[in-house]
Amino acid sequence: MPKLTKRIIDDIAPGQRSLLVWDTELRGFGLRVQPSGVKSFILQYRSALGRSRRMVIGRHGALTVDEARARARRLLVNIADGGDPLGDKTARRDSLTVNELLDRHIAEHVEVHSAARTLQETEYLFNRVARPRLGALKAEGVTRQDLVKLHLEMRDTPSQANKLLALLSKAFSNAELWGLRSENSNPCRRIKRYPETHRERFLNVDELKRLGEALREAAGAGLPWTINPAKPTNRHLAKPENRRTPVAPEVLNIIRLLLFTGARRGEIVSLEWAHVNFETATIDLPEKKGGARKPHPVSGVALELLAGVARVEGSPWVFPRSTDVERYVSNEVVENAWQRLRLRAGIPDVHLHDLRHTVGTYAAQAGVNAFAVRDLLRHSTVAMTGRYANFDANPVRAVSDVVGDRIAFGLAGDGGKTTPPKSAKT
Repeated sequence: MPKLTKRIIDDIAPGQRSLLVWDTELRGFGLRVQPSGVKSFILQYRSALGRSRRMVIGRHGALTVDEARARARRLLVNIADGGDPLGDKTARRDSLTVNELLDRHIAEHVEVHSAARTLQETEYLFNRVARPRLGALKAEGVTRQDLVKLHLEMRDTPSQANKLLALLSKAFSNAELWGLRSENSNPCRRIKRYPETHRERFLNVDELKRLGEALREAAGAGLPWTINPAKPTNRHLAKPENRRTPVAPEVLNIIRLLLFTGARRGEIVSLEWAHVNFETATIDLPEKKGGARKPHPVSGVALELLAGVARVEGSPWVFPRSTDVERYVSNEVVENAWQRLRLRAGIPDVHLHDLRHTVGTYAAQAGVNAFAVRDLLRHSTVAMTGRYANFDANPVRAVSDVVGDRIAFGLAGDGGKTTPPKSAKT
């Protein structure tokens, strides 16, 4: 058979089986004629590992014979340098998609090394944003431009955009570690994050006083209803003194304890009696967010509050649900109560987490150093010496007492019997 030309190819008739016709000019280059009449240019070669490969270059008609031969020459140069074009093509076809990468990242990294809250946040952002936009792409093929576009689309929520970028960056770093992408190919690198506005809200003395009044009102007569004039009901026709609803005492105690300890909401809501030690004046709290609980010094007012909480038989929780003592009060119930309390206290912009900010601010205003404030709020650090130094509870307890006294004094208002707060130097 002579050199393949258009005339020769056009004259080849299909048979009952596939027919291979080889070119005499370029070794390995040929034509495959299917019984259906489809004619395709092919290249037969042996890879550097000794594997015999046969790959399709393209269809006759879409490519001229000269174009196909030129492509075959370029492929043979790559093969001579150790390449394997058909093997690379198969690998790309079989490589993981972004969805599959994210699944593996969650299973092998997030679930193993991260807190439950981080897992929840990661799954939320991946499912809501990353998967719909990137999930079908091959993980190795995602480019920086793909991530720049996604980040730009989220510019109206800068904190969420930056958080997703950080989470994806870790996933693509793991892809490199697992051999799914080449080294130093993380597409999230060098993408400029959006500036974020961090909340620095805390309660001043007057706001703390109003909150104390709202807490006492909620525990006594109850908080007044919020009435929508556009949707009146028969309940709204009741006497004003009857248009009130008390807040469950366990919820009010949770909010007070958040102020007295500076703990996170979930840490107090899920507090067990096994975590409370009146003899050592400590309660078990995580050393870092989502970590294991360890004894942490707390103020006398916090312990006094806990001492006044009645234990419910058959329940390990300090604050069990009234309808199911085997479960603790839900975060949603606490949050709903806080919405009513903050409106009544005239502090509608204050979030529950701002109570933690209040504790930290009062500690700093009391004159203690930054290290004591760090230990009081259990902020994580990377200080190597922290692993070996003996933790002295006395300075933290002193800070906790000062802050607890000041908050109790503020909540009590003018009519309170609490002694004025003292200062502390640590």
